[in-house]
Amino acid sequence: MTKDKLINSRIYPWIVVGLLWVVALLNYMDRQMLSTMREAMQIDISELESAVNFGRLMAIFLWIYGCVSPFAGAVADRISRKWIIVASLGVWSAVTMLMGYCTSFNQIYWLRALMGISEALYIPAALSLLADYFTGSARSLAVGIHMTGLYLGQAIGGFGATLAAAYSWQATFHWFGIIGIAYALVLMLLLSDKRAERQNPEEFSVPSKKEPVWKSFALVFSNISFWVILFFFASSSLPGWSTKNWLPTLFADSLGIPMAQAGPISTITITASSFIGVLLGGSLSDKWVKKNLKGRIYTSAIGLALMIPALVFIGLGSGMVAAVGAGVCFGVGYGMFDTNNMPILCQFVSVKHRATAYGIMNMTGVFAGAVITKVLGQWADNGNLGLGFALMSGVVAFALCLQIFILKPSSDNIE
Repeated sequence: MTKDKLINSRIYPWIVVGLLWVVALLNYMDRQMLSTMREAMQIDISELESAVNFGRLMAIFLWIYGCVSPFAGAVADRISRKWIIVASLGVWSAVTMLMGYCTSFNQIYWLRALMGISEALYIPAALSLLADYFTGSARSLAVGIHMTGLYLGQAIGGFGATLAAAYSWQATFHWFGIIGIAYALVLMLLLSDKRAERQNPEEFSVPSKKEPVWKSFALVFSNISFWVILFFFASSSLPGWSTKNWLPTLFADSLGIPMAQAGPISTITITASSFIGVLLGGSLSDKWVKKNLKGRIYTSAIGLALMIPALVFIGLGSGMVAAVGAGVCFGVGYGMFDTNNMPILCQFVSVKHRATAYGIMNMTGVFAGAVITKVLGQWADNGNLGLGFALMSGVVAFALCLQIFILKPSSDNIE
């Protein structure tokens, strides 16, 4: 089969899911490794002994990632998403490799900032591309399968401390960076950004390249429903980023185990259950929306509801059983929520501005994550990290109410 025939075949959209699944894995793996490697790295870089400094290192990624995200989305609505994805992967993988050569806090700090720029380009382009390939009933499932790559990458990243103990933190960064660079070459050959308008010009279109970026932002922000989506996305980002950046530390402290064990336990617990949540939430949403246009919203709301008690028990519970049980509940809920964000966005935002809209969502969610990462760093130094996790359940509960009672879609795919 020639490349053109493959691209035009019915199975190619699922091939795209598979190709991007690997990129998603590398995306979260490379960013997550650092969260578990603090103990190994602070031997060579003494500034990392401070939880506040470590929080700064994690937060700079989030601030840069957030600032770039809206513009990354606007670019993805205008130029080839294939080359955005390839370039993004290549740059952040090179940064990961270079981190293995760092000898000072400032070097890691600025490389982490550069990683924030390159990784921000990926998600809006990837989800927009998937939304174009899946316009029917499989949209949530396709997005969900892609999201499992993020979760598995997070889990593998949790083994950063284990690999650093077995080899060195320098070698861990070095080899994972090389893997990403090699896969970028694979994408150059196999990935195609065949815009949906080529198949059905009347159903899909790409905004004119002459349309000013500010006009795209204005159209998105004038949508009242988008503001609600933006709020509940940001609210869920508080515990989402907290579990990524601070759950290994919380488990190590509350369970009295070394980070080399706490990292894998925390990330695998969340990741394995998120797999279940994504597959369950994607399938349920795709079926429910056929009977009720709010089916995707209700599925997402179930996920948020599961996260509320989970956060309380993660923060205030005691013992391995309580910690793992709460982590499983949180992961399932977060997976059900996460797999439906882009499909819900498609119910309220035109295909011409989806990447831009998701970029704005990414920015807001990441800024919320940057704030909570820094705050939890201060709370961790004061011994109140668990309380911080528990208090986030109230914010999620409020977001759940807004989502259910305000969002009223008129279509499953706004053109």
